[in-house]
Amino acid sequence: MAKNKLDMLGPLLNEIGQVVADVVGGDPNGIFLYVEVGDGWISPNLYKDEGEVVRDCEITSPSLTDLIWEAWHLEPEGPNMRWSVMEYSVENGKFDVRFKYPGEVDVEAYDHDDARREAALRTRYGDKPVIYPPPPKGAFELTP
Repeated sequence: MAKNKLDMLGPLLNEIGQVVADVVGGDPNGIFLYVEVGDGWISPNLYKDEGEVVRDCEITSPSLTDLIWEAWHLEPEGPNMRWSVMEYSVENGKFDVRFKYPGEVDVEAYDHDDARREAALRTRYGDKPVIYPPPPKGAFELTP
């Protein structure tokens, strides 16, 4: 059965890379996809290393979340069986995927200020500045 799962997971991960390449304009080198997932929800974030800065890329493809769901559901259902975090990167035309499981990280706990995501970015990029897209037109910031 494990071989069967890996036979299905490999092509899914390749498809994820193809969709990510489309999202970033064709060249996936330097991307980092950070995903937190739980029962009934998914939170993907996509970044591209542009040398001096890292750019937060807007995920414009609904098929990306569909593929991530499909990969997540390949794992057996049950406590601590399915991964909670996927870190997917592409360097020199090759992808690398790492998974973290509920025993390693509790994604069900509220992540004030996106601390887990920010920690993953700092681990990967150090102090390199991250450029986020501007807020959408009409957005406003609440102040205390």
